[in-house]
Amino acid sequence: MTRPKIGVTVSSDENRDRTRALNLKEAYFTSIQKAGGEPVTFPMATPLDQLSGVLSGFQGILLTGGGDIDPALFDGQPHPRVYGIDPIRDQIEIELARYCADHKLPLLGICRGLQVMNVALGGTLYTDIADQLPGALKHPCYPDYPRDYLAHSVMIKVSTRLTAITGQSQMKVNSLHHQGIKDLSRELNLSAMAPDGLIEGAEIMFHPFYVGVQWHPECLPDSPSDQAIFSAFIRAASPEE
Repeated sequence: MTRPKIGVTVSSDENRDRTRALNLKEAYFTSIQKAGGEPVTFPMATPLDQLSGVLSGFQGILLTGGGDIDPALFDGQPHPRVYGIDPIRDQIEIELARYCADHKLPLLGICRGLQVMNVALGGTLYTDIADQLPGALKHPCYPDYPRDYLAHSVMIKVSTRLTAITGQSQMKVNSLHHQGIKDLSRELNLSAMAPDGLIEGAEIMFHPFYVGVQWHPECLPDSPSDQAIFSAFIRAASPEE
């Protein structure tokens, strides 16, 4: 069977010598490969008017974690803990999220990726959960705890793709973020929620695969329910023989 080609988005970070370097955790590639896909770094400098042509060579898109989305893109409240804004990445990932929604191209969003999906489709974010969500849990657990530390549970909503994928109504998940969804896009359906009310999963119904989760399943390689998310994504992206 042909392995589907998955475009994986990356961040561009500045080194101490002021040169730029692409940054991507290996675990994303490993999870896609184990699920049967062919991960390829997506060309983040693609001009927007050439995006559809480039996307014709991919069977799916993975929006990865990383720095914060510019609050100006969703009329967000400025906050001193906002970090790592990359205007080029913001622009290309938002367009990718919109394209995949409109053209039924399978898309998986992880952490920042879920937030991008929401902003792209008209939703908003907390620019800092701890200061803006009363009664919030401790969501930014790294580096105080390892990336695979199971920080809290999430309730998975019935009759969603996520519950069909994981076979669970509740899961323990890791948590590596300080931002999160505030107002959910009208185009997205809630699929998972933390005990403090923070949205932890969202999806588009009647789409081949348009699923986002706020935690990092790629950091949980020994969790069948988490790895099932990648398997379902790759099945949806697999070309028919």
